[in-house]
Amino acid sequence: MLGEFLRARRGRLRPADVGLADYGEFRRVPGLRREELARLAGVSPGYYTRLEQGQGGNVSEAVLDALARALRLDDDERAHLHALANAKAVDPGPERLLPRHRLLLDAVGAVPALILGRHTDVLAWNRLGHALLAPHLGFEARPNWARLFFLDDHVRELFGEAGDKARDTVADLRHIAGRRPGDAVLTALIDELRQASRDFDELWAAHPVRGCAHHTRVYRHAVGPLTLTDELLPLPDSDGQRLVLFYAEPGSPSAAGLSELSRASSLR
Repeated sequence: MLGEFLRARRGRLRPADVGLADYGEFRRVPGLRREELARLAGVSPGYYTRLEQGQGGNVSEAVLDALARALRLDDDERAHLHALANAKAVDPGPERLLPRHRLLLDAVGAVPALILGRHTDVLAWNRLGHALLAPHLGFEARPNWARLFFLDDHVRELFGEAGDKARDTVADLRHIAGRRPGDAVLTALIDELRQASRDFDELWAAHPVRGCAHHTRVYRHAVGPLTLTDELLPLPDSDGQRLVLFYAEPGSPSAAGLSELSRASSLR
């Protein structure tokens, strides 16, 4: 995965982006050549080539930082580069939801909320979270969120800017995968989505990387359009599980829409 990431980020840079002369000669690669990037990072072309081929062995933090600067990586991408270079294979075993986290979710009744597992499975949601995101599924359903978004038309149509949501979902999975090499469940999910969804496959090949923390999105819901902000909060002692909360600006039409949705969901 390290080599794939380096190639993808090298491919998006042009000589002019990094201050190199481009005399218009034919280039067989879409971005920088390996030797150009190696020179910018201060490493030998041979060593850099071995890194892309997965034969670099242990890579020092200094070299990783130099590559990050040469590739113009942002903070999330830099962290991802370090994670890929230092990751160890994991086999965490079955996932479970801690009882205290279930109680925490139950206590959040005023806003839509759910708990995502380490592979983006919905481990639990409250009534309002279910009514917002997947009322066409039974409340007891425990779908995988990435699979649901890319393969369920009802969910995809919920998002006013589905392209942004798609990219963020893939970027989040890349972020997770960089920290969980050898995770068979995660690998199987990614392989499935690459086969089943052309959108996912194209985005995965582009290597977007971002740890999801918060977003503001428009939801095209049956109660009317809702502009909601979501916050993804890591849960302690949970190996990657996150509490997701959705809220609207107080006094806004979207806040009124959530109140209507809450009344409707309480009648079910």
